[in-house]
Amino acid sequence: MASVPIMRRRYDASQKIPPLENGDRLNQQEFHRRYEAMPEHVKAELIGGVVHMPSPAKARHSRPHGILSAWLGAYEDGAIGVEFYVGPTVILGVDSEPEPDAALIYVDGNARINDDDYLVGPPELAAEIASSSESIDLHAKRADYEKAGVKEYIVVAVRQKKVFWWIRRGRKFVKLAPSADGILRSETFPGLWLDPAAMVNNDSRRVLAVLRKGLASPEHAAFVKRMTAAKK
Repeated sequence: MASVPIMRRRYDASQKIPPLENGDRLNQQEFHRRYEAMPEHVKAELIGGVVHMPSPAKARHSRPHGILSAWLGAYEDGAIGVEFYVGPTVILGVDSEPEPDAALIYVDGNARINDDDYLVGPPELAAEIASSSESIDLHAKRADYEKAGVKEYIVVAVRQKKVFWWIRRGRKFVKLAPSADGILRSETFPGLWLDPAAMVNNDSRRVLAVLRKGLASPEHAAFVKRMTAAKK
């Protein structure tokens, strides 16, 4: 089953802590202190030391977000040693605490869950649905993920109807090129295949059908075999 979101703790609203404001410039510790004191419904991220508070999610965001979540959740179900998270708070560094729409990690990978139930460290894969947040997701947030060591980063740009997928080469991101059949194939998670045209057109059946082919591929079978052997 897909993992549930990591939730923030709820603090007493009577505490005398300044509220977060869009555009505040804070370090991660001060941002986190203020964020935990905000009402539970408030969403905020720290990107490059700047506070971003997104607008309410409209249908053009929530529909592809659901498909993205179903895609990654199905991959987790068919794999070994990986976990999928929806909208987790991720503590990345002194000036970065984003909340990607989705994240996929190795259980024994770079990210861990701290004593307060937050992810700390870079997930192997982070993914965003970008509508009103497109300029942030494609630039400032990408720079934070690149700096932190995220291995793969996906942005589904709703207005452009385009999927951007970056993979790590040394310290830098480079764009992942589709194969001759137009399918994008993860290097970090064998068998994680995506039809970008189906994704931007909200064709969930096609998205999941292509993933099933990836899960049936020889490279995914070899990956499951390696991961199973590592657990013994």
